[in-house]
Amino acid sequence: MDKRWSTVLLNTVLLASGFGTMHMLEKFKDAVLTHYGITEAMMSYQQTAYVVGLFVAFLLGGTSLFKGSFKRSVALIVSFAAIPQFLIPFMPSWWGVVALRFFQGFIVALIAVFSNQIGRLFVAERPFAKGVILSGIFWGGIYGINLAKWAGGSKASWSSVREAFLISAVLMYVMLAIWWLFIEDFEIPKEKRSSKGNVWKMPFTWVFGFTFFPALWIIFTLGSFTLNRVHFSSSQVANLVMTLEVSMGLWSIIMGYLGYRLSVKNTSNRGLFKAIVSVMTLSYAVTFAGIFIVWKAILANDYTLALLGIAITGIVQGTGPAFWTTAPAAYPKEIYPEASFALGLISNSANAVAPNVMFVLVKGVTTGMIIYLAMALLGILLLLASSRMRLPVEELS
Repeated sequence: MDKRWSTVLLNTVLLASGFGTMHMLEKFKDAVLTHYGITEAMMSYQQTAYVVGLFVAFLLGGTSLFKGSFKRSVALIVSFAAIPQFLIPFMPSWWGVVALRFFQGFIVALIAVFSNQIGRLFVAERPFAKGVILSGIFWGGIYGINLAKWAGGSKASWSSVREAFLISAVLMYVMLAIWWLFIEDFEIPKEKRSSKGNVWKMPFTWVFGFTFFPALWIIFTLGSFTLNRVHFSSSQVANLVMTLEVSMGLWSIIMGYLGYRLSVKNTSNRGLFKAIVSVMTLSYAVTFAGIFIVWKAILANDYTLALLGIAITGIVQGTGPAFWTTAPAAYPKEIYPEASFALGLISNSANAVAPNVMFVLVKGVTTGMIIYLAMALLGILLLLASSRMRLPVEELS
């Protein structure tokens, strides 16, 4: 196998092992409530802390924390997920668990540092490579859910919960060790600012950064919002969750490949960016249709239609591979590592605000689905606006 693609596969598996932490704790819900003597409302704080950690990770990306040696940065990011995974089942205080979940959210920084690596290894193939890597988020979610199920799920004893957490923590470091042996190191520039310009002062950064905001809004709230308002059996609900995870993983690869096929036709900066906009626009358009189907399925309490709608709506993740290849295509090479974190910070602000806004605004299915449909349209409008702008690499050349 081409060494570049073996690197992609290793990145994918490492990302999956880290994102196994995403849903695992909530799958032990009853065991956690009993062990810590907390309410369901307090239980939800751990997921909120995790999501906020995703946002803060990109905020820290502008510092020197995740710069310098690429391999050192990856090891540090994995440790932010693995060390809390070791500690969580032994924490005497629930608030200590919530704090550790915040740090676990830093695992998302792998996406930005892997973008720097992919930008060095590929040109036209960047969206496909990134799509494969990003699918690891959802394979990791499936792995974490099944590991919790294997340990007994909500009815598990606390000793089984500890066993599952320790297994997943050890696996992260095993995968990191394997990854470390086969991956070449390089330097991510430590300079916060470059003579090539300040990415935060570029209008393009802000406009394009928000093109991924609607996708993340949908990704991080659709499952929980939908499943709180359906009247299916517990097994059917579990199937819906799994369908959404699998759908997003597969669409990530499929739309990444489409991005590659479009990119190979014109590998100039503008040509690559045109392919990025095309893939993201198509993803949002199909997402709009999928959400409409999900809405109708919920109103009709039609499980089969809901499965179809969820499977189609998963294409919203098809925006990810294209978005995360923008920095190498649109910015000078001296500043695209910084631009990756800047774009990630702007887009991931959705993680910090979406769950709380949906909780306050949404009182019924209709309101929520209208918001999701509006998000898909907003994504398309922002993409159209960004396509008319000059790229930073064009302005600074």
